[in-house]
Amino acid sequence: MSIHLTTVPLASLIAGVLILFMPKLLNYIIALYLIIVGLVGVFGTRMFHLP
Repeated sequence: MSIHLTTVPLASLIAGVLILFMPKLLNYIIALYLIIVGLVGVFGTRMFHLP
């Protein structure tokens, strides 16, 4: 049995827990998410190529 974690669900889980305990972080988490999605949309995933 193997557990396969991907980045997006793990980041969503962490963001959800942070928002639950510190609601003031909601604006920063949403802004960071929108910036990352925008960068991926403009430059594609080649910019974030990890070895």
